[in-house]
Amino acid sequence: MSMNRRHFTTHRVATPLPPGHARRVRVAVAAVAAGLLAGCGTHHSDDNWKLPNGDLAGTRGAAGSAIDAGNVARLEVRWRFALTAAPTFSGVFASTPVADRETVYVQDLRSNVYALHRSDGTPRWTHRYRASNDGPNGLAVDDGRVYGATDSDAFALAAPTGRELWRRHLTSAREQFVDVPPVVWNGIVFVSTVGYAPFGRGAIYALDAATGAVRWKFVTIEEPWRYPLEAGGGGLWYPVSVDADGRLYAGNSNPSPWGGSPERPNGGAFPGPALYTDSLLMLDARTGRLLWYDQVTPHDVRDYDFQATPILATVGGSDLVFGAGKAGRVIAWDRGTRRRRWTAKVGMHRNDLGPLPKHRVTVCPGLLGGVETPMAYADGRLFVPVVDLCGWGSATSRQQLTTVDPSRGRGRLVALDAATGRILWDRRQPAPDFGCATVSNDLVFTSTVDGSLYAYATSDGNLVWHERMRAGVNACPAVVGDLVLFGAGIKRPGGAMPELVAFGLR
Repeated sequence: MSMNRRHFTTHRVATPLPPGHARRVRVAVAAVAAGLLAGCGTHHSDDNWKLPNGDLAGTRGAAGSAIDAGNVARLEVRWRFALTAAPTFSGVFASTPVADRETVYVQDLRSNVYALHRSDGTPRWTHRYRASNDGPNGLAVDDGRVYGATDSDAFALAAPTGRELWRRHLTSAREQFVDVPPVVWNGIVFVSTVGYAPFGRGAIYALDAATGAVRWKFVTIEEPWRYPLEAGGGGLWYPVSVDADGRLYAGNSNPSPWGGSPERPNGGAFPGPALYTDSLLMLDARTGRLLWYDQVTPHDVRDYDFQATPILATVGGSDLVFGAGKAGRVIAWDRGTRRRRWTAKVGMHRNDLGPLPKHRVTVCPGLLGGVETPMAYADGRLFVPVVDLCGWGSATSRQQLTTVDPSRGRGRLVALDAATGRILWDRRQPAPDFGCATVSNDLVFTSTVDGSLYAYATSDGNLVWHERMRAGVNACPAVVGDLVLFGAGIKRPGGAMPELVAFGLR
């Protein structure tokens, strides 16, 4: 992910990534109060899910959902849509579906876009790009347009027909990839490139929603690299958040190469803190001007990123922002004072701070561990998907992602008190949780890479629903009305075709 994307082959879960960025229906029968989402920013209305994380505050909460702990046992398969594209390193599908009142929109990892009837999953239209994207990628829908990106270009499609309205090329020798879902705000579309060695410095872009013209660009690496032929990094691989005052929050990725070499040990290819890697960034959403930042891991030598979408919420009268990443640490800041409120460790931790020794040591979280996918927030609680998967580190060498098998890891979903960071409950899973957290009333949904789907009670973590997909899952669910949408994008040996499945209430 980020500077090392999730990679999943069609035969087993594996990770042959390039150095750098990783990896990951019907109208509601009853409406529920949207007050569950105590975040700042505009929430999605009624039973739609128009942004990749549901709303501008990044809460991944389902307004207007009819699904709760009292009826979740009545969920059954409403429809299936086969995902038939050839797999990329990350499989076939790794994003969150989006939906308006009549249509579900999904993007596979060949950048193809499908519009499906919410009622039965039959196609309305398809727009094929056939551009390999290691993900998570994904879409946003707003004002009759569907926004997305290929590996190199951002685009807008007409929501009724799929006709391309504009396309904007973003990549270059210094910005080598786009794999972030877009966010739409106030006539602007926010996307990002990521940077690899040599020279790479990822950037956040604000594009005009009507034309695709570049409004502004913010380079997420403060200065050119000391050794540009060896170093690279920066950029986003999960979406931004925007508050009611037009401040944009983003979690930036890591520098590379992690580890080191005998000539340049412990990240010697990027001496110093390597701003603004592994940082929470706050920009003026209208101009791109940097307002504030906090670097979580200066001079990161373990590929730890701080990539999860920041969540904005008001807790106990204080406006807070929550961030997390592959270091397995969740941090809360006061948005008024811009000071840290608390830090909470989740999952396993070993040899995860400071310089690395010359000899190999076990490092937890490893290259594909920690908080890999977005969190969710509701009612003063933060829900954190965690991957327990260790690796090794050394000052003079580096573990290659091709040697990492995520299926050897384990998962957790952890609930934190948003006011204090205290762990309220911690539920273990037998496979890694690359499935985000998504809240529906008093439930939180997530999934694991083996295809298991879970719904826990938000109050105490009690498991109240469990299903199994026919393929593996490294994508995130969306809840719209009486449907919960899960994409299974990893084909098992001899298993069923990857698919999007809509579970609906009987």
